[in-house]
Formats: sequence, structure tokens, C-alpha cells
Amino acid sequence: MSAAPPVLSFERVYASPGLDGPAPRQARLSPDGRWLTLLRNRPDDRERYDLWGYEIEAGQWRMLVDSERLGSGRELSEEEKMQRERARIGNLKGIITYQWAADGEGVLVPLDGDLFLARLDGTVTRLTDSEGTELNPQLSPQGRFVSFVRDRRLWVGPVGGAARPITPEGEGEAVRWGEAEFVAQEEMHRLEGYWWAPDEKRLVVQRTDEAPVGIVTRAAIGAKGTRVYDQRYPMAGTDNAVVELYVMDPDGSRPVKVDLGPNVDIYVARVDWAPDASAIYVQRQDRAQSRIDMLKVDPATGAAQIWFSETAARPDYWVNLSDNYRFLRDGSLLWWSERDGFGHFYLLRDGRWQQLTRGASPTTRLVGVDEAAGTFTYLATHEVLTQQLYRARLDGTGAPELLSDPAFTHGASMDGAGRMLYVTRSSPSQPPQSYLAAPDGTRVAWIEENRVEGAHPYAPFLAGHATPEFGTIAAEDGTPLHWMMLKPKMQPGKRYPVFFSHYGGPGPQMVTRGWGGALAQAIVDKGYIYFVLDNRGSANRGVDFEQPLYRAMGSVEVRDQKAGATFLKSLPFVDPHKIAIYGWSYGGYLTLKMLEADPGLYAAGIAGAPVTRWELYDTHYTERYMGDPREVPEAYARASAIGEASRIADPLLLIHGMADDNVVFEHSSELISVLQEANRPFEMMLYPGYTHRVGGPMVGPHLWNSIFRFLAAHGVTPPAE
Repeated sequence: MSAAPPVLSFERVYASPGLDGPAPRQARLSPDGRWLTLLRNRPDDRERYDLWGYEIEAGQWRMLVDSERLGSGRELSEEEKMQRERARIGNLKGIITYQWAADGEGVLVPLDGDLFLARLDGTVTRLTDSEGTELNPQLSPQGRFVSFVRDRRLWVGPVGGAARPITPEGEGEAVRWGEAEFVAQEEMHRLEGYWWAPDEKRLVVQRTDEAPVGIVTRAAIGAKGTRVYDQRYPMAGTDNAVVELYVMDPDGSRPVKVDLGPNVDIYVARVDWAPDASAIYVQRQDRAQSRIDMLKVDPATGAAQIWFSETAARPDYWVNLSDNYRFLRDGSLLWWSERDGFGHFYLLRDGRWQQLTRGASPTTRLVGVDEAAGTFTYLATHEVLTQQLYRARLDGTGAPELLSDPAFTHGASMDGAGRMLYVTRSSPSQPPQSYLAAPDGTRVAWIEENRVEGAHPYAPFLAGHATPEFGTIAAEDGTPLHWMMLKPKMQPGKRYPVFFSHYGGPGPQMVTRGWGGALAQAIVDKGYIYFVLDNRGSANRGVDFEQPLYRAMGSVEVRDQKAGATFLKSLPFVDPHKIAIYGWSYGGYLTLKMLEADPGLYAAGIAGAPVTRWELYDTHYTERYMGDPREVPEAYARASAIGEASRIADPLLLIHGMADDNVVFEHSSELISVLQEANRPFEMMLYPGYTHRVGGPMVGPHLWNSIFRFLAAHGVTPPAE
């Protein structure tokens, strides 16, 4: 008789080495294609990353920079901590980013607030040594200059020489040069605040005036004291920062202001140089986010003209920003658009548009372009639940070519010339793998095969691994909604509790045929059914699937998730009185709205870091979906989780990090007050010093053990053996 597989505990889920196996980040091919570099985490510390290089021809790995040996351990500045939070990497240590030198012989490495140049011969040169932090460091395109932001000014210097500030001083603390403003970092996925011309003769530099932005006093409540920050935070319906762009020489001389138009209440979404440096292209987005104007700017004068405009696919929708575009050497543009209702690629050449991809399976990411071969490579949704890799021709002839295995869901990147692929893939039974491939998708070499066998950290738990089941139910309008279910080992005739996890907001797709991680398996090992459903509003299903959230957050997604609960209650192995709902961030908000809408339907709810009033959240995210609260206050009133909080009658556990700078603690403190004033019972678990991410080797297990103690206290438990 074989031994029963070990039970997966929350302690093991958060311990090192990570159960998913190696988790490389930021894989990049060198400019000459000889090396692949990536950040690899340590077996004994899953959150610390070092820089490794793989010499492709020799097939050999080498650690290029040891973060512990080279680093000083100096505490990061508050500015860099906040940038990391906005990039969702605030928990990582060691090396978090790097950049190849143009000659392919070295790598720029920021570490502990300073900059280093690591060469392939093993030598490392320190480029800066200061008490201040060098934010947003870059090597110039040809490798002659290093640039960074310090003390709200842009600094530039020759590699190996002294850098100096090239932007004005004495403009006050509200003015920043070379940095993306808060909403660009947090919501537009734009972390850059300056852009080098390909020939290194000029730069575009952002000037941000935050004076119009309201000041929010944010208390970061820690275990041994509270730090108070006066943070300029643009809440929905309030003024944004004023963003300007200037073109200047590398020494700061000959500054020219870019004409962004008379209306300053706009967003600078993206900035790019033409490949030959003859023009600058600026994507200007209106405040309502229903239009993007592509401005073509003369670098010599700053004069701008509208090259073309991209408008929302329907009047009650928005324009989704993306990085899925490429300016080609012949002056044409490869562009991603949802203009036909689904994300697809188009070519703009000589003033005419040509659609290159079609169909109801949206394309989701531009991976690379090989101009010499006349092809481009991209990811697209395949049968809703996977991402597959395709190659198509830039002239629109022929059918796209599938390059990947449909049994897996994929991610990918390419070198600048589009000649080599770095592919990642996973499936419900296979943690992420990565490999190098030729442009036709043929695997050249494994980077991380990551097979779950032998010494793999998940191997002891593989025998107890629950394979997910997938299916659909119909929304109220007949739209199919996809669900995923993991079942524990069940005994005939018994009914089991459900841990019903959701996000629900715009963007993330939760139900995929990819690796789900160990956390869900640990929940199943406790005897719970794990269930997830993607409601209308989530990504990768086209405009009409996302649109129902427009000015209606907290409505359609509540009804879709209720349809999931109704489905669960119809199953003979589900205990209809033991369905617990859980969500974090938007998912926490959704938990509250679900409890308010249907008292008694759910056995209990867990709301982690919930948004409670959308007026407290930032402009770019909130107004994209909800409009301006000054214009549609009734939409915000309906969406609020505060107005009907007193309807919550089912057991509620509220969780929040007390130093959260994303969904600030005020969201929960207002809810706490309302529930107390209404004499409504609820429970809390607060984490001093933690931000929007609450985790770590000890705190992660504490959080999840607390959740299941809460469920046990309210009788949401598996049946007796």
C-alpha cells in the first residue's frame, strides 16, 4: 500500500525554495544574440535575484552578478520603494532590473541605490557611489552615456565618468524631471520619464508639475510607530499633474518644448523616437480616455501634428492602452487596435490602414518583428483559456502560423531583430517552463525545463495534485462564463465546502489552462473545493465582454458571480450552506458588494484590501471605467460599497495592510466605522507596516491560517471523515 502524499501547508507554500520551481525574470537576449541573460532567484531565498548569463553557442551558464556579494544592503529611498510598489515588485530583493550595453559586452545593473557596469569578462565597474538613489537608470542607445534621476532632476554623464544634472534646479518640490507621474506608473504601465534618440544626439525629457494635485496625508502604520506621508494623489474627479515634454541635448542645452496642444488636462501615454531619429511620436490621451491622438513631433522645433487618432470602439467604452506597436524603418507603423471589437494588428503605410489579423480570438501581445523577413510574431487568445504564439506576414498575405503547443498557455519575447524567441509556457499540471526557439517556434535549448521529478520542490506533492476541471455557465444575457474547479478527494454521498475565489475587475483573466500555483492546492488539501469564475468585464474576450462594467462597477460582476454560486448549489457534492467568497483589492470590493446584494446567499466573505468608495481611487484607472464623478455622481453612488454596508449580515473578515499606498487604509477605516455605527458584527486582521501585498515566509501563512480559522469558527468546514 503506497503512502498518502504529504499535505501541503501554507507554511510550505511560502517557504523557500518556491514550489513552482525556478522563477526567472526579465529574460533578455544580448544585442549580438550571443547571450541570454535573466534574473534568477536563490533556492534559499525565493525573493532575492541575481543576474545570470547563458552563452548560447557554448550552452553554458554563468552568474554575472552576485547581488549579495556586490550589494551594500543599504536601505532604498522612499521614492524607489514607491516605484517598486507601483511596478508590483516591492517584495523583491537583490537585482530587479538591468540593461544590455549596445556593444553586447556588458550590462548596466542598479543595485542598492547605485549603478554598476558588469562586463562578460567578469569585471564589475561601479558607476555611482552616493547616498542618494539613482532612479530610472539607462544606458544610451549606443552606450556612450549613462543617465538617471536624482533629487527630481535628470543626470547624464559619459560611461565611466562623472554625471551632472542637465535639467533646471530650484523649481520647487512639486516639479520633477525625468520621472513618470504617479498615474503613468500605477495605471498606464509607463515607468519611463525620458527617452534617448537612437543616435544619442537628443533626449525627450518629461517635466511634471504636481502642484495642482491634491495632497493626501497617508499614515503608514507600523508595528513600532507611524510614519506620515503627505502624498500628492490624484483622486477621481480631481486635478492631475501637468505633464510637459522637452527635447534637449545630452548636456541639457538647446531645450525645445513639445507642443502637446492647448489643453493641459490630458495624459501623455507613450513617447517614441522614429528609428532614424527624424521624428518623435507622442500618444496623447484625453481625460475621458475615449481617444488617443498620435502626435508626430519635429525634434528641432517641438511643433506637432496629429498623424492619426484612435477612438473607442463604441461610445460607451474606452481606449485600452498597449505597448503592442512598432515603428518600422520604412516609416510605416505596426499598430494594435480594438476598432473591430477585438484586439488585432493593423499596418499604417502611406496613409492607408491594412488589417493583418482577424477573428473573435483577440491578439494580446506583440512579441517581435523581423523586418528583413517581413514577419511579426504575437500572442493571441486560443479557445478563450490559453495564449498561443503566432507568426504572420507584414504584407498581410497568407494565414498566421501557429508556433506553439495548444496543450500549454504561453508568454514570449524576442531579440530586437526578431531572430530568436524566448518562450515561457505552463499547463495545469506543469509549472512554468522556458526555452529558446528559432523564429518558427522550433525549440533550440531549454532554459528551465522545470520537470516535476527528482529533487523538484513540488515533486513530493505531485501525487496529491488536483487536476482542474473547466466548464461554462450562462450569464443573464446568455454569454458563456468560464469557470475552473479543483476538487479534494471526496467520499460518495458527502457534500463539501467551497472556497469561491474571485477578482472580477477589468483586466485580469483568472480562468486559464495554465499553472495555478501551490496556494490553491493547499486550500484543496484542507478539504475545500476551489472555484473561480471570470465574469463579464474581464480581459481577452473582446470589447462587448469588457464593456458591461462601463459606469457600472459593482453590478454585472456581482450578478455573474451569483450565477456561479447558483451553479455550485446545484451540484450534488457541494454543501449549499458552505460557500465562502474571497477576493483581494478589486476582489475584496467585490466580496463586499456580493454580501450586500444577497444577504444569506454566502456562508462567509473575506475582503482583502478592498476599495470601498471609488472617489478615493486614482483618476486614470477609475475614470476610465466610471467616468468623472463630477459628471456622473449617481454612478459612483451606486458603485460604492459604503452606502449599503449595513446590509451585510453574513460573517465578514476584513483584511488590510496598514501602510497600503495603493488602496489606502482609509477605504477600510471608513467601512469599519459604518459597520460599527450600524451595530453589524465583523472581524478584522490588520497588518502593520504592510502595503498592498501582504506576504512573506511567516506573514503569508499567518494570513491564510487566519482565513481558515475564521471559516472554521463559522462552521464552513469539510464533512467529518
